[in-house]
Amino acid sequence: MVVDRIFSGIQPTGTPHLGNYLGAIQNWVNLQEECSSVLYSIMDMHSLTMPKEPAVLRQNILDTTAAILACGIDPKKCFLFRQSLVSEHAELAWILGCLTNVPRLLRLPQWKMKRASQNNEGTVGLLTYPVLQAADILLYKSTHVPVGEDQVLHLELAQDIAQHFNKKYGEFFPVPKAILSTTKKIKSLRDPTVKMSKSDPQKLATVNIVDSPDEIVLKFRKAVTDFTSEVTYDPAGRPGVSNLVSIHAAVTGLSIKEVLHQSAGLDTAHYKMVVAESVIQKFAPIRSEIKKLQEDTSHLIKVLEDGAEKAKELAAPIYQEIRRLVGFQ
Repeated sequence: MVVDRIFSGIQPTGTPHLGNYLGAIQNWVNLQEECSSVLYSIMDMHSLTMPKEPAVLRQNILDTTAAILACGIDPKKCFLFRQSLVSEHAELAWILGCLTNVPRLLRLPQWKMKRASQNNEGTVGLLTYPVLQAADILLYKSTHVPVGEDQVLHLELAQDIAQHFNKKYGEFFPVPKAILSTTKKIKSLRDPTVKMSKSDPQKLATVNIVDSPDEIVLKFRKAVTDFTSEVTYDPAGRPGVSNLVSIHAAVTGLSIKEVLHQSAGLDTAHYKMVVAESVIQKFAPIRSEIKKLQEDTSHLIKVLEDGAEKAKELAAPIYQEIRRLVGFQ
């Protein structure tokens, strides 16, 4: 696979949870080692699609930055920046929005799902944020985007917009390809039929990477399994136990087969504690580094500002050419 430039982003929701780490951030760390041009953005503009108090958003931006740095993202190996500091994102989104029809946006499942939280009305921002996502990607002529399965339709929209622009104005944007995460989707510890989520009202459902060892042990002890004591992997028939196996494999780097071999003879009650201990060991150094970074706000701000400056240098000539193509100059 020839990869020229990778772009990905994360919404600033504070410190990530286990699913965020295994599904996205761990992959980001690997990709920055493999590709010479990588951009990772804190998507603060996207976060406004759901109501946020300004003080909470400001703190979430810093906490998210501290967390991904602690997880191994290196600003020397990638551009790490705040989306809103590069104004070309919003400007390009307007141009691309003028090439995108409303029925296409109305069909996207995220719109149908998230507007329910806004009295089934939804805002213009919530409807059009997939166009801003397309602008985020295309502004840098990105060739590849790491995505989870739930974002594939949004990437397909970005691909269609790129092709539409190229057809109208001449070949300009590469059509970005997906880099799908190989990690099994991490499920809620209280309802293994749905994915782990920070917004889950059940506090025991989601493991946060800054949870204390005692909190992690409690959440895994209370994890929903079934009445069979043997540890097996059967996502359809035994989703709870299979979710634990997936987590165990992901945090240790072992295969599902290796995890099952190591766990032979354990009942699920004992196995829960094995998985909890693996998670505790994985996150202990990260948790310590997050606390250290959170105490140095000025460093976090500087990292994001320096990254934005570099991202803007990359974006500016591309956007100037877009302005010329559409007739602005």
